[in-house]
Amino acid sequence: FLHRRWTRSDVDNVSKFYATHKAPFNTEYPWPKDLFYDIVEECDGFFPVKIEALPEGTCVNSHVPVFQITAKGKYAGLVTFLETVLCQVWYPTTVATLSRRVRQIVEEGFDRSVDEDRKFLVPSRLRDFGFRGCTCTEQSVVGGCAYLLSFEGSSTMSAAYYAQFMLNGGKAVTCTIPATEHSVMLAWETEREAVENMIDLYGDGIFACVMDSYDYERALREVLPSVARRKTERGDGYLYLRPDSGDPVETVLMALRAGHEVFGSEVNSKGYKVVKGCGVLQGDGINIDVLRQILEAVMEAGYSAENVAFGMGGGLLQKVNRDTMSFATKLSAIVPESTGEERIVMKAPKTNVGKTSLPGRLAVKYVEGEAGMRTPTVFPKDLVSPEDNLLEVVYDHKPVDKEWDSFDRVRERVDATWRGLEPAADAVSQQMRHLQAEHNPHE
Repeated sequence: FLHRRWTRSDVDNVSKFYATHKAPFNTEYPWPKDLFYDIVEECDGFFPVKIEALPEGTCVNSHVPVFQITAKGKYAGLVTFLETVLCQVWYPTTVATLSRRVRQIVEEGFDRSVDEDRKFLVPSRLRDFGFRGCTCTEQSVVGGCAYLLSFEGSSTMSAAYYAQFMLNGGKAVTCTIPATEHSVMLAWETEREAVENMIDLYGDGIFACVMDSYDYERALREVLPSVARRKTERGDGYLYLRPDSGDPVETVLMALRAGHEVFGSEVNSKGYKVVKGCGVLQGDGINIDVLRQILEAVMEAGYSAENVAFGMGGGLLQKVNRDTMSFATKLSAIVPESTGEERIVMKAPKTNVGKTSLPGRLAVKYVEGEAGMRTPTVFPKDLVSPEDNLLEVVYDHKPVDKEWDSFDRVRERVDATWRGLEPAADAVSQQMRHLQAEHNPHE
């Protein structure tokens, strides 16, 4: 939206809209029409504001500003015009954070139960199943790309394509496997025929079959043993059994036990069973808490975490909102026309101190901690040198001439800054705390 140049025709159309927008009788709503004509005539149609933002993929603690808007003179009010659009960064940030927390849980399970030479499987343990639940294709791209910063498996083709060709110079960032869903299973006379068809087509690689179209327990007890020889003769392929109903924990354990009985298992160096050529892909009812419960139950039953992969749909791309991580944009400094002197301001609602905002012009810099940890910390801007300030200019009265990082580079930054972040660190500096106390009307 910011990169789009406004024209007089655009302002004319907005005028027609506001001419009938005031309640209750659709009369003219007050808006700064002349200001927007000035943007067209004086600013070449671009918003005359400066926006600073953290480098994409930077992991931070709560209360660290991810962007800062500045505007001057008669255009100062534009900062609030842009708040709604810019604050929508909440969505990809929240999905990316959720995905990274899931990855952390998976890594902990792998550390406990998976051999070192098998840890390359971590990025494939979660798959994005959220496309069909999105409000539109654009949402699937935004959320699906955010998820891909931490994992490499996705069935959201819109995001996979966009990330590869629009964000990564054509280099692939994700992949998927052949898999049935219920319509495919129902199209065959029997489930056995459907599974055998998958074995014939894809049995020398990784593939998945949904197993609950009729009777999940019967499919594991009867259908799976009936296709075992065919699968074994086909080669060294890997079959994911996919339950899609029932209790998520129990259905996963049922599939692991069935796979163990049919194909056998090996015990790894950490004492956990690894089923031969067969695992479970659980994509029903998955959210971060259920995923954690399943992994714990799997390991308690003596199976390695590498036996299980997950698909997350609504829990990944839909069941989040702006309040999940309390995103908001607030005024922090203003120069009134009456005085011409800058005044520091902050929101400090007595009824909810959690909504207290940051005062003044802001900067973010790393503060070194123990064991190599580094915490991006917010300071008053005048206490941070430009070289140390993580907030970099990404828009300055027009699009800036900047080479944006590739998707691979952003992925690397996510991984590096997440691992270097102290989870419980206070990311608000003492200097900023003092400034808050100084301008808090309740203290």
